Amino acid sequence: MDGTSQPTRLDSNFTTRAQPAGSATMAVSDKVLGSSMLLVAALVFVYYTTWAILLPFFDTSSPIHDYFPAREWAIRLPAFLLVVGLSGIGWFIGSTIMKEKAKKAQKAKLRAA
Repeated sequence: MDGTSQPTRLDSNFTTRAQPAGSATMAVSDKVLGSSMLLVAALVFVYYTTWAILLPFFDTSSPIHDYFPAREWAIRLPAFLLVVGLSGIGWFIGSTIMKEKAKKAQKAKLRAA
């Protein structure tokens, strides 16, 4: 490809030339954020799996039990988080519906006036 032609989608330099300045830094920070979120999710998964599934197979006098809360919390904590999460979603949807109704009522009032 000669240097006078316009970049195409097949040109490997197309994306770097088409991006605004500073976007490479943003891409790196997004990758770091995504990687850290993935790492935290993997650690939580391993901890919870060990706590809820593998811990009953260890003797109660085993020192591994010192690293985990009581087993009943393996059910209570996710149930609580589920209720809080669904309540938050329901609140968000409800408030959005109420705001949209208020906007429609305001528009109808302005049209009638």
